[in-house]
Amino acid sequence: MIHAHFGIAHDPFTTAPELLAHQREVFEVLRVHCRQGGLCIVAGEPGTGKTLLKETLKAHDPKGLLTPHIGRTLHTYHNTLRILCQSFGADFDGSDHKCEKRLIEEAHRLYRKGQALAVLIDDAHLMDLHCLRKLRLLTGEFPKNHNLVLFAQTELLARLALGVNEDLRSRVTYSTLLPKLEPEDIQRFILDQFDRCGLPHTALGEAALALIARSSDGILRHAKTLTIAALIHAVRAQKRTADTQEVNAALMQPHWRTQEHWLQAPASTPAPGKPAQAQ
Repeated sequence: MIHAHFGIAHDPFTTAPELLAHQREVFEVLRVHCRQGGLCIVAGEPGTGKTLLKETLKAHDPKGLLTPHIGRTLHTYHNTLRILCQSFGADFDGSDHKCEKRLIEEAHRLYRKGQALAVLIDDAHLMDLHCLRKLRLLTGEFPKNHNLVLFAQTELLARLALGVNEDLRSRVTYSTLLPKLEPEDIQRFILDQFDRCGLPHTALGEAALALIARSSDGILRHAKTLTIAALIHAVRAQKRTADTQEVNAALMQPHWRTQEHWLQAPASTPAPGKPAQAQ
């Protein structure tokens, strides 16, 4: 819809953006740990760039760095182990012990070939810590050229700070907290995505761009969603530039309201065209 209206090959935000300076620094540290071995935690609020870092790490060196990925972290250890086997390309039939043995053998085979290994766990804050302990013990049998990377929200750091979880926290070799972005960084991110798809900067007015940067609250995902919503409103209005009117139309959607709004809202809202009932 957007690409057809503006005459571009593909929609914006469909190609991976360049890492920002602080994200590039985190990436370089993770890359070193993949050769030295370790347990790393990349934490941050949703939309601050964790997925971008993960995808960059996966695409960095497919031949020299194998990056098996676990994305469905609500499973039991039994199922998580089989997801990991599938990522390794190993057979996952049989008992957990047999699966673990195959994974350890595959890790040593990669080590003999000179390949590094980074096991990436997405949404690690959703994973049961008992399952995480088992994975840590399993990867402890891997050669020292591996890195276990946990991408999580800050909830995981709070849980690891408890004394009962000291056995896990003491083995963390690197952790970082991805900050929210400044409005200037958000604007550069949006315009960079426009350049990548050939969309002119004039497709988004200066005031609209500034409004999106402020309203996204430093979250890349919010910036992407707001920009796409504003461009869709512009397409529907048959306009070549999305202005603050289109951005405000997107911000009127109820999911952009704050928690305070819903705490103050009445218990029930009448349907359009129907009067509210007297109390």
